[in-house]
Amino acid sequence: MRALALAAVAALALAAPAFAGQVSLRADVSDADGKVTLSDLFDGAGAAGGILIANRSGPSVVLDAQAVQVMARRAGLQWDNPQGFRRIVVRGGGGGPASAGPVAARGNVDVLTYARSLSAGEIVQPTDLVWAKAASAPADAPRDADQVIGLAAKRPLREGAVVSGRDVSAPQVIRAGETVNVTWSDGYVTLTMQGKAMKAAAQGESFTLQNPTSKKIIEAIATGPGEAAAGPQAQALKNAAASQFAAR
Repeated sequence: MRALALAAVAALALAAPAFAGQVSLRADVSDADGKVTLSDLFDGAGAAGGILIANRSGPSVVLDAQAVQVMARRAGLQWDNPQGFRRIVVRGGGGGPASAGPVAARGNVDVLTYARSLSAGEIVQPTDLVWAKAASAPADAPRDADQVIGLAAKRPLREGAVVSGRDVSAPQVIRAGETVNVTWSDGYVTLTMQGKAMKAAAQGESFTLQNPTSKKIIEAIATGPGEAAAGPQAQALKNAAASQFAAR
C-alpha cells in the first residue's frame, strides 16, 4: 500500500508542474526589448522568468490578466491576482526608444481604455471608452471620460490601449488650403472677407491666412468650420482662452 501511494505521488509530480511558489505582480510592469516575459511581469519568477508571454510593437501592450494567470500556472508559477486585475498594461522601459514616459500611479488603478481601434482623425465617442483595472497609469491619463469625448485621435489608436492625453487633440475645423470666411470686428464696425488658410487649425486656435487679392498674410482665430475672426475680436478670443487655461 505504501508503495502504491508513493507511485501515485510520483505520477502526480510528472503530470502537473511543480509550483515554484507564490509570485507577485511587479509594481511597475515594463519590458526593455519589446518581448514581454514572466520576469517582466512577476517578482520571483525564477527559472521560468524567460518564458515569452507577448510581443510589444507599440509604446504599450495590454494583456488579459486571466490569460496571464493561466500561462503563469503552466510555467509552474502561482499568481492569485489578489487585486482582481482584468488587464495588465505593459510599457516600454529600460531607457529604450519605446519608453512610454513617466508613470503617475501604481497599483490597483482604474484607467480608461479604448473599446475599439480608432483611425487618425476619428472623433472619440462615449461608446469608444471603457474603464479597466491596470497595474499603472500614465502621467497624463484622463480622470474623466468627458476630458476625451469629442476630441480627435492624433494617430491610430489600438483597442485595449490605455488612454493618454497625448493620444487626442481638438478636432480641426480649418483645413490647410481651404477658403475661409474671416470676420474683422472692433465692436462697432464689422467687415467680412475671404482668405486662404495657410495651415489647419482647431476651434480656438491661431492660424495664418492669405488675402487672395493683396497677398497679405494675416493672423486669425478659428471660430468654426470654415469660419475665423481677425483683428480686435480675435485678440479678445485669444485673451479669453489664455485666462481659461490659467484658471485650471
